[in-house]
Parts: sequence; C-alpha cells; structure tokens
Amino acid sequence: MITVHHLNNSRSQRVLWLLEELAVPYEVKRYQRDAKTMLAPPELRRVHPLGKSPVITDGDVTVAESGAIVEYLLDTYDAADVLRPLVGTPERRRFTYWLHYAEGSAMPPLLLSLIFGRLPKQPMPFFVRPIVRSVAQKARQGFIEPQLKNHLAYMEGEMAGADWFAGDAFSAADIQMSFPLEAFAARGGLDASKPALWAWLRRIHARPAYQKALTAGGPYELMR
Repeated sequence: MITVHHLNNSRSQRVLWLLEELAVPYEVKRYQRDAKTMLAPPELRRVHPLGKSPVITDGDVTVAESGAIVEYLLDTYDAADVLRPLVGTPERRRFTYWLHYAEGSAMPPLLLSLIFGRLPKQPMPFFVRPIVRSVAQKARQGFIEPQLKNHLAYMEGEMAGADWFAGDAFSAADIQMSFPLEAFAARGGLDASKPALWAWLRRIHARPAYQKALTAGGPYELMR
C-alpha cells in the first residue's frame, strides 16, 4: 500500500487528493512542522535525505517532488488516462505545461513574498530592523508584487472561458495547480477580481475527492 508522508499545510495535500481521485488505497503518516521555524521535522530525513514533503513510499519505491509523484501515480495507477489527456493532443501539451508551471513559475514569487514578509519580524538588533524593513519593502514593491500580479493576470487570461487548465476535462494538472492558486488566494492577491480563477477554485473545492483529502490530511492553511 502507498504511504503518504504528510506534512501539515504542505504540497502533500495534493497527493492525497490525487489518490482520492484515482480511488487508490493509501495510508497517511503525519508529520508536524516546527511551530517557530515552520520547517519539517528531522524524522522525514529517514524517508528522504532532504527531509521534505511531499514524499511517498510504494513498496520499495520512494518518490519525492510533487510533479514526479503525480507522474509516478498516473503512470502506475491511471493506465486508462482518466486524469490526463491523450498523448499527442493539444490538451496533453497544456497538461504537461501546467503540471510544471505550478512549481517552476507560480511558486517562486509566492515563496519570495512569504520570506520577505516574515523577514522584518525575525529577531535582530533594533538598529538593524529599519534597514531590513526597508530592503524587504523595496523587494516586495519593486519585484515580488509585480511578479505576483503578472502571474495572476496570465493565469486569468489562460482560464477565461475554460473550466479546467488542460481543456474541457478535469485533470491532474488542476490538482497540481491547486497549491499555488490557493496560496495566491491566501496571500498573493487572488480575489473575486479574477472571476475565472475564482470560479475554478470553487469547482475544485466542490469535488468529493478534494473534500475526502481534506478529511484525510487534517487542517489546511496555506502561506500564513
């Protein structure tokens, strides 16, 4: 049976959702972030040397990285291609693009926003704090926030008139895109002013498999 090594409030929530969509049996081994650092506990290094989540074990196979896990699960448990378009179609090319865009393009500015947002709040000598605050503010205003707006506008344009990222049918690309877009909704500026993306969020949240994954994974709060 597949074991999902699940870190709270992490990308591994998508893995649980994918497994629910595939109706593949699994078990969850839970790990909690350090309350102060928000880092994963050292026990995860026993599963994978980097000590990060998501990571799954399937018999003697260990797979890490969200995109690699999605591809492994689809290759192994979705022979009928229920959750990905057929090879050689325009939909398959879009599927592959969004599968990699999620982590390769969408997440970096979100992570920078999180880091520079927390930076001025870290312990430091009082005389350094104004400098750090100024640097963080300039980084956010000059680079990070324009990047966030640019990505939101791009995704909104791509989803205008579409229900799902790869085409007319729901796919694992939508599962992969859920983490960055929920993070955008939490702290990245995604709101009802982007109706196509907002409607997409409502659609994924209404899926029974998504709700089952939330029950399996526990409380889920992103980018706080």
